[in-house]
Amino acid sequence: MGRGIYAARKAKKNRKKFRWKSIDFARRALNSAKKADPLEGAHMARAIVLEKVGVEAKQPNSAIRKCVRVQLIKNGKQVTAFCPGDGAIKFIDEHDEVLIVGVGGRKGRSYGDLPGVRFKVVAVTDISLNELIQGRKEKVIR
Repeated sequence: MGRGIYAARKAKKNRKKFRWKSIDFARRALNSAKKADPLEGAHMARAIVLEKVGVEAKQPNSAIRKCVRVQLIKNGKQVTAFCPGDGAIKFIDEHDEVLIVGVGGRKGRSYGDLPGVRFKVVAVTDISLNELIQGRKEKVIR
């Protein structure tokens, strides 16, 4: 490390330059996560169900996880959302309006043994999916 009169300037300049080598810093500085996020930085989003799909769990697990393909109302992007709970998929029909949130995987990527699934359904037509599963509320038929 230099001890000259402009040593601090050089050290500061280097620090600024080499910070970009850190993936975490670059993502934060460029707002990459927000730009790539279908929810555009929001915690939740409303969506319309396009179809029900079964997603195969990754190794070493073996299961068909019940998911739905949805189209976001705010920007028209299509994503896959997981339906948590025993028999939850029965309460969701095509063309229903659902509320989705991120499942909380690593850095906004996929969660657990579900490849490519980054969101989960929390409500169907403004009724909590949890309440429907437990039988406390019934889905309104329009």
